[in-house]
Amino acid sequence: MDKLQTAATVLIVPGLREHVAEHWQTLLEARLSKVRSVPPRETDKLDCNARVEAIQHELEQIDGPVILVAHSAGVLMVAHWAAQYSRPIKGALLAAPPDLDADWPPGYPSAQTLRAQGWNPLPQGPLPFPSLVIASTNDHLASLPAVTRMAHGWGSELRNLGAVGHLNPAAGFGPWPHAEALIQELDR
Repeated sequence: MDKLQTAATVLIVPGLREHVAEHWQTLLEARLSKVRSVPPRETDKLDCNARVEAIQHELEQIDGPVILVAHSAGVLMVAHWAAQYSRPIKGALLAAPPDLDADWPPGYPSAQTLRAQGWNPLPQGPLPFPSLVIASTNDHLASLPAVTRMAHGWGSELRNLGAVGHLNPAAGFGPWPHAEALIQELDR
């Protein structure tokens, strides 16, 4: 299978569950010719600052243009990174950001835990690069109005994909070929 060619290096920023074999980000990484990924955290998995530092470390290893591809809490990590660091970014694909003010289902960290780990308040100012925020009408971690507010605050273009859940393996995404088209759109 031919690799997807991009001018920019794609940096994959996974969410809290990190690198899941069947996840579209993991499958996408295998398809890309110029790609890096933020490595899994062995400790401090919920420490937002440590996650932001990991993004910065990976970006320091990349010469030339970069496209960020983040999912779930990875989107929140990108927002925190952009509020603290400055580096030219060609664009960002920000899929299914969770709402830190929502009541998440059992098995997810509580709002209090995330606040204590530095996730809240979430930066709301415009991102200094073009970005696409991908939303769902039935995401159990964020309502469409919440994702719309995030996209508006970040100055991002919102793309509503309809009822696609949290855009993860539990919602039927494994492969997500549309991500490749969105990356190519950002890579122009």
